[in-house]
Amino acid sequence: MTKKLWFQVGVGILLALLIIRMFIEVKGIFSPLVIIGQTIFLPLLLGGVLFYLTRPLLNILDKRGWKRWTSLSAIFVLLAFVFWIFSAIIGPAITKQVNSLVEDAPALTQDVENMVKYVLDQKNRLPEAIEQSIDDQSSKVGDFAKGFSNWVVLFVQSFASGLFALILVPFFLFYILKDHEKFAPFIANFFSGERKTWIRKTLHDIDLTLKAYIQGQLLVSVAVGIMLLIGYMIIDLDYALLLAFFGMLTNVIPFLGPFIAVIPALVIGYVQEPQMVIYVAVIMLIAQQIESNLISPNVMGRALDIHPLTVITIIMAAGNIAGLWGIILAIPTYAVIKTILKNAYARRSEIKEAATSTVEEE
Repeated sequence: MTKKLWFQVGVGILLALLIIRMFIEVKGIFSPLVIIGQTIFLPLLLGGVLFYLTRPLLNILDKRGWKRWTSLSAIFVLLAFVFWIFSAIIGPAITKQVNSLVEDAPALTQDVENMVKYVLDQKNRLPEAIEQSIDDQSSKVGDFAKGFSNWVVLFVQSFASGLFALILVPFFLFYILKDHEKFAPFIANFFSGERKTWIRKTLHDIDLTLKAYIQGQLLVSVAVGIMLLIGYMIIDLDYALLLAFFGMLTNVIPFLGPFIAVIPALVIGYVQEPQMVIYVAVIMLIAQQIESNLISPNVMGRALDIHPLTVITIIMAAGNIAGLWGIILAIPTYAVIKTILKNAYARRSEIKEAATSTVEEE
């Protein structure tokens, strides 16, 4: 019975739960490590993203015979130039719109409350079941409207405090670019024989999975942001650049990102002019259809091969467990785990076939 797959999987799950339970019981001992991890998490994450974006250029320069230090210098000069363009051209415009939004937040909150009040005043014309549902949710909607201005201020403060962590990003990026080829051999050296070969192949497949996701998702997000900006500027929507930038950021969340991005745009559009809601919805629908039917299939293809229902389930579960970071990291984490399990299953099948063929020959 101990050789049965279901038994081995069950024992593995029980051991994992036991280890997690032990960590929870002695979590005070690991609090310094948790603090260190929280400090370096964001810089390391951004450094890893920039690594996958700049590695194609590094490979091109390496193939042309450039020395590694020269290639790294060229990459950092290019990144500094891109950052300068953003800070000199786009940054001031976004900052201006953020400041304007913070100043207008109380007025926007009042407009949202008036809109909610108007909707509630019309509930008597609706069926009884819908009226009861509105009554149950009205307090939550009111709380959301009252907290809207506070959310804007907290978002700006969190964004500003997060900028301090960006100081470490160039250091992480430099060493990742410089020594990334040494990672897989270092891990594989702890193993030997066919297991070492399997580890190298699995790490290579994980690298390809992360590369496909990060490069593809960021290119798609930029394309969506540009489309939203063009559409918002055409209809002359207030805070067009800020809302398009927000749409670009939220689009890193697969499937649900566009729906999250449209909420503030609809609110601001309604406050500006009620019929603007229709224009915003049409623009988001067009951008979402172009992204899902034209851009994503050509940029990302079926590299991850994850069903939309699976994406929604994973994102909802990860959001309840780990909040915003869980939502952002859920899909790539799932893709990595899926890659490892596929390789493990393939390796197990190879061993089983080899054992079967040996028995048949005997």
